[in-house]
Amino acid sequence: MSTPGPHASSSSCPALTRASTSAAAEPKDADGRVKPGHDGVRKRRIVRIAAAVAFTIFAVSGAFATWIISLGPLPLAQAREVSTTVVDRNGKLLRAYAMADGRWRLPVDARTGVDPGYLKLLLAYEDRRFYSHSGVDPLALGRAAFQLVSRGHIVSGGSTITMQLARLMEPRRERSVYAKLRQVFRALQIERALNKDQILGLYLALAPFGGNLEGVRAASIAYFGKEPKRLSLAESALLVALPQSPETRRLDRYPEMARAARDRVLDRMVEAGRVSIEDALQAKATPVPRLRKPMPILAPHSADQAIATLKDADVIALTLDSSLQKVIEALARDRAIALGPNISVAIIAVDNESGDVLARVGSPDYFDERRAGQVDMTRAVRSPGSTLKPFIYGLAFEDGFVHPESLIDDRPIRFGSYAPENFDMTFQGTVPVRKALQLSLNVPAIALLDRVGSSRLSSRLKQAGANLVLPKDEAPGLAMGLGGVGVTLQDLVQLYCGLARLGNTRPLREIMIAKDDQRDSLRLMDQVAAWQVGNVLIGTPPPENAAHNRIAFKTGTSYGYRDAWSVGFDGRITIGVWVGRPDGAPVPGLIGRTAAAPILFDAFARTGKLPAALPRPPKGALLASNAKLPLPLRRFRPVGELVRTGGEQAPHIQFPLNGSRIDVDRSAGTQFSAMPVRVAGGVLPMTMLVNGVAVGEIDGRRRRLVEPPGPGFARLTVIDATGAADTVVIRIQ
Repeated sequence: MSTPGPHASSSSCPALTRASTSAAAEPKDADGRVKPGHDGVRKRRIVRIAAAVAFTIFAVSGAFATWIISLGPLPLAQAREVSTTVVDRNGKLLRAYAMADGRWRLPVDARTGVDPGYLKLLLAYEDRRFYSHSGVDPLALGRAAFQLVSRGHIVSGGSTITMQLARLMEPRRERSVYAKLRQVFRALQIERALNKDQILGLYLALAPFGGNLEGVRAASIAYFGKEPKRLSLAESALLVALPQSPETRRLDRYPEMARAARDRVLDRMVEAGRVSIEDALQAKATPVPRLRKPMPILAPHSADQAIATLKDADVIALTLDSSLQKVIEALARDRAIALGPNISVAIIAVDNESGDVLARVGSPDYFDERRAGQVDMTRAVRSPGSTLKPFIYGLAFEDGFVHPESLIDDRPIRFGSYAPENFDMTFQGTVPVRKALQLSLNVPAIALLDRVGSSRLSSRLKQAGANLVLPKDEAPGLAMGLGGVGVTLQDLVQLYCGLARLGNTRPLREIMIAKDDQRDSLRLMDQVAAWQVGNVLIGTPPPENAAHNRIAFKTGTSYGYRDAWSVGFDGRITIGVWVGRPDGAPVPGLIGRTAAAPILFDAFARTGKLPAALPRPPKGALLASNAKLPLPLRRFRPVGELVRTGGEQAPHIQFPLNGSRIDVDRSAGTQFSAMPVRVAGGVLPMTMLVNGVAVGEIDGRRRRLVEPPGPGFARLTVIDATGAADTVVIRIQ
């Protein structure tokens, strides 16, 4: 066997040769084990570092997550809490109520409730990139840090409006890195939850302005006496400066510091090119307010009633007109001062068409204890005096036994044990019904009420929405015609609105809860009767120096000179006035005509509009002089005065029966649809009336064919020559 050569041996086991070489190169320990190489050490070191980094990140993330959880949700609900505000029909502030802790924080709309010039100044000074950043402005933070390092003191803050809002939502006194981080995180949360306008609106409502004033709206009203919708440059700069240090710049304590801060804002705006030097100098020359103005308190009684009704509402809109409310309050205050120290005045104005209360003055001074200023006398039950007389006459006109031109006697008369007398203790004799109402004669009114019926008058007024209060355990009687019943001024005005609306009332509305108004009309009397009453009242002699034939009105004076009233209306508005002492004590010489009527006419004058014409006569109204009236309508006689022979009886409608239903077939023509009316008793000639309108006389057979009116209820009345009458109400279909 030959021995291989060296070359053959070397080339035949190359792997073995490399392995041997490599093994020989690796270092070994004393036991012959191979020591780890440098690459392995490096790898293990990297693994350890990565694990440490991962653990650190995990720990930091866990701690950050725990911190976030500890912060809880954004306190948006608390931030949105505001003072309850009551506004008028146009959104103008009537009254605001402080929050439970005494702070004034009024809601504000960033788009429509604040002067655009102020907003531009605020953003230019506080947060130029407000609409572009996401809650935190890195450029502003960097600039603030550089200025702090380079100048050694704070020149400008780096907080955005959103970060400032975060601080206002969670007020903290400490200034630390932790507090700043908290603001940054909250700012990012706020930007995710709200849009920019909502953020700005919240900031404008929460920003502090010294004392218990929060928000630009409360500050503007307290310092300037106006809403922040229109602000001067000086006012805007002052409102920008105050929140930076609200307590050390309070206008009522440190006005000079506030002025200096305002001027610094103006200087920076000049440097930034936002304000011209001339405008800044002019603004600096404007003095700063040194005293706070009171919060507005218009219509305090209406506002109190509104918040008692809507307990949880932030903003309550009323139907009142703030401009009219302001002048009517001034009128009541001036007249009350002139009338005496303990006398109060109440006024209420209502739109005829809608029934909306446009102004309500419950007392001349809400804070006057002698006049019981916090008692709303428009809702107090008082004796109405003669102010219910027009409704007695209206029902008499409706029943068809009297007309405004009928004659009626004003002479001594007794109704059982009751003998009414006129206010001046004299009698006018025979007068037209028109004059009897215009002069407010008592005897004719009671004679008509005796014919109409006290219970019927009471039920009709209640049906129209008035709450009449009778003495305990007493039924309606003739005395209610002269004030022997209790009623409120607002109910009385609602009834008079019914006259202006030609016979139907509408419940008064003062709180604008919904746009869809579902109030139903309530029946007071027929259209013709209501128009006749208004036509009579517009001729009532007005107070001295007042224009004639402009306002239909009635006055009243309660027994013992305790209450003086005047209620009137034109074609647009109804106004009621009450004058008296809230405690019900008598005031000698207090008369409706001299105390209340002048206030009524002045109130109409202060509406700023000329009196509107009353409605035109409705169809069926009988316009005639006394000589041209049907014979039974020419003169009214009380039932007790009817002169009859022993065999005569009062007229009685035998057909149709009262309450019956009559089916009318109009398809065959008018002559076949006529309805027969049969009468028994009575003295000829007898007049037939349908719904208060004369349609002819009853013939010798005591019959008459009557053309029935349209479908619905109809009232048929027969009046004989002595004035006796009978009436039935039927339903035609």
